[in-house]
Amino acid sequence: MTVRAITENRLTASATDEAQHLRATLLDAWAARGVEGLRAAAEKRLDRSDRPLSVVLVTARDGTPLAGNVGAWPPNVDPGPPATIELFRVRRDRPESMRVIGTVLPDGTRLLTGHVIEGERAFVGAMEMAMIAAMVVALSLAALAGWVAARIIARRLWRTVDTVAAVTAGELDRRVVLLGGRDAFEDLGRSVNAMLDRIEMLVGELKMATDALAHDLRSPLTRLRATLERALAAADSEEGRVAVLRAMEEGERLLGMLDTALRITRAEAGIGRDAFTPTDLAELTADIADLFEPLAEDRGLAISVTPSDPLMVAIHREMVGQAVSNLIDNALKYGAGTIGVSVMADSDTATIIVRDDGPGIPADRRAEALQRFGRLDPSRHESGAGLGLSLVAAVARLHGGTLELGDNAPGLIARLTIAR
Repeated sequence: MTVRAITENRLTASATDEAQHLRATLLDAWAARGVEGLRAAAEKRLDRSDRPLSVVLVTARDGTPLAGNVGAWPPNVDPGPPATIELFRVRRDRPESMRVIGTVLPDGTRLLTGHVIEGERAFVGAMEMAMIAAMVVALSLAALAGWVAARIIARRLWRTVDTVAAVTAGELDRRVVLLGGRDAFEDLGRSVNAMLDRIEMLVGELKMATDALAHDLRSPLTRLRATLERALAAADSEEGRVAVLRAMEEGERLLGMLDTALRITRAEAGIGRDAFTPTDLAELTADIADLFEPLAEDRGLAISVTPSDPLMVAIHREMVGQAVSNLIDNALKYGAGTIGVSVMADSDTATIIVRDDGPGIPADRRAEALQRFGRLDPSRHESGAGLGLSLVAAVARLHGGTLELGDNAPGLIARLTIAR
């Protein structure tokens, strides 16, 4: 619109100059020979083939046309300032846009001079349409170029994204395929590969360290247990045997804490994905619940397993089994009523749900319950080290899922989600 306005203003100014120049020429003729000279000059001007766009009208005091190519004085033109109007010229079948100036001479004769701008305005309109069309084409080409560029960038980045996704899923030996170029994408690939090399080395070192730690600590604990067993056999009094038995229980508890802590560390490091096997999650959960039924009966509780169709999921069977055991054991220790166990699935995830009718966990303390050694029972009425839910959360992360604690109204509901 700005270009159109500027162009129209220049065309109007040029037409105004033409009208003023014609007016000055005709006024010179009038000054030299009066009205007859004005008429003669007007007709001569209209006879010139090099001025086909000129507009002239000379009328008497009463409005009678004396000369010109306009049939009558236009009613919307007043003497004085220039005006743009649409008017029929003589022997024209349609009105034309023109820039005109009206002048009243001292003897009452009126003079109308102007210049037709119809063609120029049509040209401006055509130019505007051409500019709009060019802009539409330019924007379309720009959008196409942007789409093509985005596709190229996405294709170049997909190698890196695919590799990172594979490593996240546990394939620590995957690397970005390099094409040998020298652009930013190749630099990114090389940097990602260097980072993955470092991560693989650290995970390997962590695995070796945890294995060595487990071996080094299990050996003295095993020897301690053997020593306590000999001490138990050699104890003469009941008090001595009771003390030795308590020491053995604490040794077993310490060994269990060590084993659980190592399991959490390995799971959080992603160690164990290579042991994933297709497993019927519904059957596994039901079998573990059956193992806890005698303990539930001893505590005056019940376990209810909701029947479920077979649900095959690739999991680390031992670790998921331990996680489900921890959830049921936690419900038996701190819950009440009936312990509900069920399995649900959708297109992306499988969820193991354990619920109870106990006091539950306040919403503001559920995050604390998932921390290592986080125990919400200050009096420690139940045995444990506060690692059970931490292990479940680590197993969930190993399987690309989450552990969520919620309100069962009353009681606690735990949802262990596993990616399918």
